[in-house]
Amino acid sequence: MIVNIRHKGLKLFYERGDVSKLPPKHVSKIRLILTRLEAATNLSIMQVPGYFLHQLTGEWRGFWSVRVDKNYRIVFRFVGENVCDVDYIDYH
Repeated sequence: MIVNIRHKGLKLFYERGDVSKLPPKHVSKIRLILTRLEAATNLSIMQVPGYFLHQLTGEWRGFWSVRVDKNYRIVFRFVGENVCDVDYIDYH
């Protein structure tokens, strides 16, 4: 279950279905990723071909990342069986 979302546009989309703050070409993939994150109780559900799931290091230590498109990622961390601090970033 997703506990909190950091990115304002992502939060609007998740809570209200408002896509106005997200790039239109990413909306369908973001929808799929958020659906999986909402159902996730562990990382196995996020191990999907094309998501390129990997653990982050450095200032993002403790977070996991999945690819939306090219440089764009959705990052998150698990606290118990909950998904926390979900963010949508261009970190490259």
